[in-house]
Amino acid sequence: MKNLTISVDEKLLEAGRAYAKQHNISLNTLIRRLLARTVAPSFRGWLEECFQLMDRAAVNSGGRNWRREELYDVEDLP
Repeated sequence: MKNLTISVDEKLLEAGRAYAKQHNISLNTLIRRLLARTVAPSFRGWLEECFQLMDRAAVNSGGRNWRREELYDVEDLP
């Protein structure tokens, strides 16, 4: 994991420490969870949008099953 240095108001820092202590977690864990919870929904939304776009795309493979070698060898593509 990477380290992060942030500036936080002293009262906010103390409140965060108290909250973390009440929940038997470290302040580091609290901040990590909050960040993950904040970022994850937007990523899931983006991923869902990608799948919706693929579903709406008016293309298909024509039932062809691709082998791994074919996917990497562009000279063999029709």
